[in-house]
Amino acid sequence: MNAPSSTDTHTRPLQVPTFAEAVRVWARIGLLSFGGPAGQIALMHKELVEERRWIGEQRFLHALNYCMLLPGPEAQQLATYIGWLMHRTAGGLVAGLLFVLPGALVMLGLSVLYVIYRDVPLIETLFFGVKAAVLAIVVEALLRIGRRALKNDAMVAIAVAAFIGIYVFRIPFPLIILVAGLVGWIGGRQAPHLFLAGGHGGNNTAPDVKGAIDVMFERGELEHIKPSRRRAFTVLAIWLPVWLGPVLLLWLLTGSSSVWTQAGAFFSTMAVVTFGGAYAVLAYVAQAAVDTFGWLAPGEMVDGLGLAETTPGPLILVLQFVGFLAAYRAPGALEPLLAGGLGALLTTWVTFAPCFLWIFLGAPYIEALRGNQTISAALSAITAAIVGVIMNLAVWFGLHVVFREVHTFDIFGVGPDLPVLASIDWRAALLSAAAMIAMLRFKTGMVPTLAACALTALGMSYLPT
Repeated sequence: MNAPSSTDTHTRPLQVPTFAEAVRVWARIGLLSFGGPAGQIALMHKELVEERRWIGEQRFLHALNYCMLLPGPEAQQLATYIGWLMHRTAGGLVAGLLFVLPGALVMLGLSVLYVIYRDVPLIETLFFGVKAAVLAIVVEALLRIGRRALKNDAMVAIAVAAFIGIYVFRIPFPLIILVAGLVGWIGGRQAPHLFLAGGHGGNNTAPDVKGAIDVMFERGELEHIKPSRRRAFTVLAIWLPVWLGPVLLLWLLTGSSSVWTQAGAFFSTMAVVTFGGAYAVLAYVAQAAVDTFGWLAPGEMVDGLGLAETTPGPLILVLQFVGFLAAYRAPGALEPLLAGGLGALLTTWVTFAPCFLWIFLGAPYIEALRGNQTISAALSAITAAIVGVIMNLAVWFGLHVVFREVHTFDIFGVGPDLPVLASIDWRAALLSAAAMIAMLRFKTGMVPTLAACALTALGMSYLPT
């Protein structure tokens, strides 16, 4: 059957999907949601706005702008929001869970294969090539976000300050986000022309093509979207225990120093400060997981990102890989693979449970947030700071991919990591350079670049090091 034309799509009667039909479509989106947030949002727009007309263009962008204000994966939250609009809380739960579940299951399987077969020479060589491609992917993300966020000297200064703060002085990522937001809040009042950058939701002047949800709204059929104090308290009373209850229970059962309590508390904190997507928070997670907790080796964090890049769903699923390895290596009385699976489940739970809280609590107040210039200025400053944080991530990955040895230049407890130049791995440097040329010059996709680097690494393994 041929796909419906644009004319057919915009003239056929609008119909709100049944719950069963919505489940099928959300499952399809979850299975096909490769390509990071941009690709995932484009897929939802095509499926929900263009083809099925479940939601209109303006309301879709309205919801996306709100989700961009939140910590966490904006594409998953957008799916939750639209599902909630159509079928209340049950619809939001189904949409959000099906967006994450396929990728989470794939990531769990890849994590198991990683710990079992990673020392096999063939697998080790493939991961060597994947690491080189991951470095190029991070650099491409840095340039893409930088072009959008750094519109003037003030934004550039915030990005540079954030990079120096986290790379040289090792200032915690949450503090950098807090300070950047405060600078934007103040700057938006004093010099709004410097801080009110372009919106995050795309072109807000797009044609106002209505969808089924918009017609329901005009008819007054969406009573559940009206904000109320009672409803807000109910959401908090349910979702705060759902999110943090397991962490508190693990603390009571295993103590504050157990890997379960540490992982639950750490990733719950990350869920609150993950503005700017996975690339922004990964630098802080990598440093904490490697240096503070000792859960991973530096190269393993790059391996995890490479695995997450090849799975559907949010890139933030790389945190599940970290949680798996943390519990796998400190299983206590449990079998290591079982402990690893439980660690992955815990990490996934505390990462995504708050996403439902943000939507169910805040979505009814979206109109109050829309167009607020002070919030927009704070968000612009945070986005600029995130560019500096991602730059730190690119440098951190580059050091551990291209060089075999890294030295910490430590003065009074702070200082940057510097490479030992004699330890350069020419194969990694060559692969990374080729991957950057492929992605930046020839616009090669992420998955083909990962595959090409892995296969090239196999050929290069027969060459002298």
